[in-house]
Amino acid sequence: MTVDPTFERRRLRVIVASALLGTTIEWYDFFLYATAASLVFNKLFFPDTSSYVGTMLSLATFAVGFLVRPIGGLVFGHIGDRIGRKKTLAVTMLLMGVATALMAVLPTAAQVGVAAPIMLLVLRIVQGFALGGEWAGAVLMSVEHGPRGRTGLFGSIPQIGLALGLGLGTAIFATLQTVLSRADFLAFGWRIAFGLSLLLVIVGFVVRLVVDETPAFAAVQNQSAVARAPIRALFADRRLGAQTFFGLLSRWAEGAAFNTWGVFAITYATGTLAMDKVSVLWSVTLATAVMAAVIPISGLMADRIAPKWIFISGITAFGLAVFPVFALFNTGDIVWFTVGLVIVFGLIHGWFYGAQGTMYALLYPTEVRYTGISFIYNFAGVYASGLTPLILTALIHSSGGSPWGAATYLVATAVISVIGALFLRPRDPADAFIFDRRDAEAATLGTPAE
Repeated sequence: MTVDPTFERRRLRVIVASALLGTTIEWYDFFLYATAASLVFNKLFFPDTSSYVGTMLSLATFAVGFLVRPIGGLVFGHIGDRIGRKKTLAVTMLLMGVATALMAVLPTAAQVGVAAPIMLLVLRIVQGFALGGEWAGAVLMSVEHGPRGRTGLFGSIPQIGLALGLGLGTAIFATLQTVLSRADFLAFGWRIAFGLSLLLVIVGFVVRLVVDETPAFAAVQNQSAVARAPIRALFADRRLGAQTFFGLLSRWAEGAAFNTWGVFAITYATGTLAMDKVSVLWSVTLATAVMAAVIPISGLMADRIAPKWIFISGITAFGLAVFPVFALFNTGDIVWFTVGLVIVFGLIHGWFYGAQGTMYALLYPTEVRYTGISFIYNFAGVYASGLTPLILTALIHSSGGSPWGAATYLVATAVISVIGALFLRPRDPADAFIFDRRDAEAATLGTPAE
């Protein structure tokens, strides 16, 4: 069986576009809320509180999105391992887009009272539920389609979407605050950023509809090897259960790091350090642009070395950089703040994040892979990601504004993650995936590949 090279290149371009565009939109929606929680929601939805309490309440609704993600991960992981990656991802994108677009038209506390934060919370829950199935599906759509010997690179493509999604959100917020007065931004400007989500989702949804199901899942489906209860099959195997446990530990620092530099740093810089909000947002945007450039380099290196060791080296660098970076932040100078953020968020985070998706995908066989990596990513997200801004805010507040207790906490997460990652036993890519479309079709049809 011969595959037309032109068709193959076109197919791979569609896969790359789907993975990159889809995850960019999903993360834009999810982390747009994080930026708004630091700058807008604490004023419009929790106005009758002190600045500290309002910020904490706003960040608590941010954390709720992470609390519900494990439920979404279990539901969509089950669906993804039972009926396929493609259909599952279409549903998650629609849910996320509708929830974010509805936030654009929410009434504020001044208009409807306590109903406003309740409605905001409900939509945040929908966001978290949808994202629970998004990340794992996007990684698998990319890595299971990846050509032989390029799984690290293809596995890094959805990770770029996280950097672009956050960067797009902060850039739009920074632009709106530049062209609008403060009163106009709080009155309607922030709503524009949320309303744009609907247009982005329509484009992303159409692109995802034209992508083929992954060869790995198609082969399992055609061989009637689909797991009836993926979560039960996952934990019935002691080896897979152990790998899941160590995977949960290994992700602690990654989740904490992202929500420190991408979420908490905005609150810390504009609140505790009284830095200019627009300048801080542009600093985050620059750091995410650097991260987006570093991630595919990490993926390429993961194909040469191993995703696990790329990940461990990056987490180690993160642990070593925490104290120096907070020292740069505390100068109160936007230039040094930007330098620190680019180093720890752009370079270091991009390095280990680019290898993470492939590393986790290599832990599981195809029939439980969606469920397995969803479980790791979303359950770890509760303590590693969602609670981090709250923990750091509380630690700094209790120490009178000193960041060193918060920095110590972050270093501890790095130590835990390195230990967890050392115990991971990823499979050889040649055994874990069906890379080549010809081989997959040949296995399914029972004919030799030419």
